[in-house]
Amino acid sequence: MKKLYILGAMLCGLSACKPNIEPKAPERGDADFSRYLAVGSSHTAGIMDRALYREGQGNSYPYMLAQQFRTVGGGDFKQPWVSGNHGWPVGKFMLDHVQGRCDTLPYLAVVPFRGALDTTGTYLNIYSTGPFGNMGIPETKVTDYLTTGFALSNKFANRMFDKPTTARPVDELLNTEHTFFTVWLGVEDVLNYAAAGGETAPSATNRNLITAPGAFHTAYDSVMSTVTRNGAKGTILTIPDVLQMPYFRAIPAKGMELDMRDANRLNLKYNSTQVHFDVGMNYFVIEDATAPNGYRQLREGELVRMDVPQDSIRCAGWGWEVPMPGTWVLTADEIQLIRGAVNSYNNTVLLMGKNYNIPVSDVRYYLQTVFENGAQYNGANYTAELIKGGFFSLDGRHFTGRGNALVANSIIHTINEHYGSSIPLVDVNNFSGVKLP
Repeated sequence: MKKLYILGAMLCGLSACKPNIEPKAPERGDADFSRYLAVGSSHTAGIMDRALYREGQGNSYPYMLAQQFRTVGGGDFKQPWVSGNHGWPVGKFMLDHVQGRCDTLPYLAVVPFRGALDTTGTYLNIYSTGPFGNMGIPETKVTDYLTTGFALSNKFANRMFDKPTTARPVDELLNTEHTFFTVWLGVEDVLNYAAAGGETAPSATNRNLITAPGAFHTAYDSVMSTVTRNGAKGTILTIPDVLQMPYFRAIPAKGMELDMRDANRLNLKYNSTQVHFDVGMNYFVIEDATAPNGYRQLREGELVRMDVPQDSIRCAGWGWEVPMPGTWVLTADEIQLIRGAVNSYNNTVLLMGKNYNIPVSDVRYYLQTVFENGAQYNGANYTAELIKGGFFSLDGRHFTGRGNALVANSIIHTINEHYGSSIPLVDVNNFSGVKLP
């Protein structure tokens, strides 16, 4: 009987103990943290479990940093709060037991929030309660910061801009009159393409295209010129290898297990083709117009999107009885494009740090250690494994509260080292992890 690799959950409890270490008294060093501005996209805004909701905003890394900055003179930090916890503009993801269309036993799966949302009116402009310190705008690329009237096409910007119909996002950054900033831009310039499975047609309105390196450089330089204009100091963040996120790792390319009977049956089905199955784990079969017969098996290093419909694999036989549509996978060529873009963007970030004399918080390096070895805090271990790892939320791309706290601590280390400050670290245990059903 065949066994297909299905997105599942191994659940664990995380224990923690507090070390008995006397911390150094907080000092501000050479920076002024009185008015903090956070510039970024969805990770900065507090997107968690694929949606914007109040608890996620309270678990965002800028909100955590602002609380720690208060120990060294930091002031009020305003966020564009949403009203509820169910998610906006779509329901957040949650864990629940579901019944497959062709299975007799229910299984644990990531599903959209079930029930009415609690964010009525969230689309309305709330600038009168600002200006906001957290200017993270979900669904933004660096180049969007130079687009006049961008908020007309972005519901998140539209609710918190002073002049949503006419302003460029880069101009709105000056409303806080900030003294310190963080900038984390560039993730969505490449993640959108990757999360869509590549294979995206060139178009002036296609949001999934990878941003050209030259355009990225120009826009990032404009953001840096703006945030440093009044002598503000801060730190800028590098861009991680997005392909290491659980969104691309939860379902392995070699994720189909066959017994002898089904391996033999499928080999007869695909007789005289390049497709071959063995007893044990096998690569999925995908559509590929460049391959003989228009399909082939995935290869080592290629990736499957986490959101591939599970019932299509279970019931319709995607990847074994019939080829899986290519949009659900990332091929070697697409992976090379993504990683080349990330490398180029990070070269720009490092150059901007040098040009503006601003320290670079190497989140790329920090997350790589998480991807490879995990991160430890007070006796608990966090990894990039979906659900069980505790670092990433249920969408496989954004962090849990505890993941954000660990990222915030890596940023604080950079700030303390460069500015001679002694800002205390965030207590990771005070924030949320993956919520079990």
